[in-house]
Amino acid sequence: MRTASIFRGSRGGAAFAATALLALATGCGSGTDDPAGDPTGTASHPTSHSVKDTSITAKPGERFTLTVHQNASTREYWYLVDPKPDTSVLVSRGRAYASDSGDEPMDGAGGRLTFTFEAKGRGTTRFTLLHCTFSTCQGNTSTLPPATTGPSATPTTGAAGPSQAPERITYTVTVG
Repeated sequence: MRTASIFRGSRGGAAFAATALLALATGCGSGTDDPAGDPTGTASHPTSHSVKDTSITAKPGERFTLTVHQNASTREYWYLVDPKPDTSVLVSRGRAYASDSGDEPMDGAGGRLTFTFEAKGRGTTRFTLLHCTFSTCQGNTSTLPPATTGPSATPTTGAAGPSQAPERITYTVTVG
């Protein structure tokens, strides 16, 4: 531990060590790692699209994300359902959930579910995200969509009539 000993008892060494740690912590660099500065949507910094942006253009190899609000405590879930994308044009790279309550789980807290896609080859394809809530789908879990995507059966709580159909958002992606 010879290196550590030169910093002990030395104000200059301590200042140098503090400056070095500060430079490492703040990431002094050119700023090219900033997602906003990466228009190609690489694997480490995919392009983020609004859920309402249903017409997306991408280049082969580009990754993009769609982020939706989800709350499991209210049985609110989102799924990638048919039609799924043509895998020669676009592939799903999975989904990731981030709680609104941060690292500390909190009962009833919602969060953000991010779907990631990667453009593979030239062409146009479509895919659909299905939004289920307590009143629109039955038999679903966080990873299992409902067996049917029509309106839920009439609730037993005395409500009159069937529930509304779940929301379906269909996206068209052109890779070129």
